[in-house]
Amino acid sequence: MTSITGKVAAVTGAGSGIGRALALGLARRGAKLALSDVNEAGLAETVAAAEALGATVHSAKLDVSDRAAFEAYATTVAEHFGVVHQIYNNAGIAFNRPIVESTYEDYERVWGINLWGVLTGTKAFLPHLIASGDGYVINISSLNGIMAQANMSHYVSAKFAVRGLTETLRLEMADAGHPVKALSVHPGGIKTNIASNATIAARERGEEITAKEIAIEKTYNEKLLKMSPDAAAEVILKAVEKDKSRVVVGNDAKALDLLIRVAPSTSLSIISSAMKRIVR
Repeated sequence: MTSITGKVAAVTGAGSGIGRALALGLARRGAKLALSDVNEAGLAETVAAAEALGATVHSAKLDVSDRAAFEAYATTVAEHFGVVHQIYNNAGIAFNRPIVESTYEDYERVWGINLWGVLTGTKAFLPHLIASGDGYVINISSLNGIMAQANMSHYVSAKFAVRGLTETLRLEMADAGHPVKALSVHPGGIKTNIASNATIAARERGEEITAKEIAIEKTYNEKLLKMSPDAAAEVILKAVEKDKSRVVVGNDAKALDLLIRVAPSTSLSIISSAMKRIVR
């Protein structure tokens, strides 16, 4: 069993959503926090809430797709606290666009955060986690790390890769006798800003937003993103405390995971048809 009390935990994407909920859940359990986000205003709100719970907090603006900055950040956190026990690689983005219409830049943008950001966070913190004698890497994949979905190849491919990376890491740490565990997290529909943020970011880049993309955003926000970030964070933290290697978060994710296991050859067409009906 893993104790969180007194541990130093780093959380990326801590300015909102699951990242904020993880930070506050860790604070309630007595962890010391290293919080980062590209959104300074949101990060400041999380820091204030964590400190109000009595947590010791180090915070920094961080773009996880900037490898040099992320590596420097890991060193800074280790020097500040003297030790790091846990890294929660949570930062992520998503948007909808078919492969045939997607640009290479679309993939680079999503993979830079959702895959390379997770890989950099894992590698940059790993020496410090090993040195701590009780390390844990918690990588936020997705239900889409189990299940493919049309128009989300950028996100899906990154989240499948995060799952593979995390499971491989756990095997390697065990084989080498290193005191580090790894958890692959697969949330379903969590009520965060991820769907709206995709549209906002596209508008900021001057891209045209189609009626279909607006409909998809509305569908996610009103019908699919149901579980609260606080509830999701509790599931994740309890999985850490129980030394789990994989956790599926939410009844929707659990049901779809079961469907994929039971009917692997037909599940994707069933899910796709259901999604089309929901969007309509």
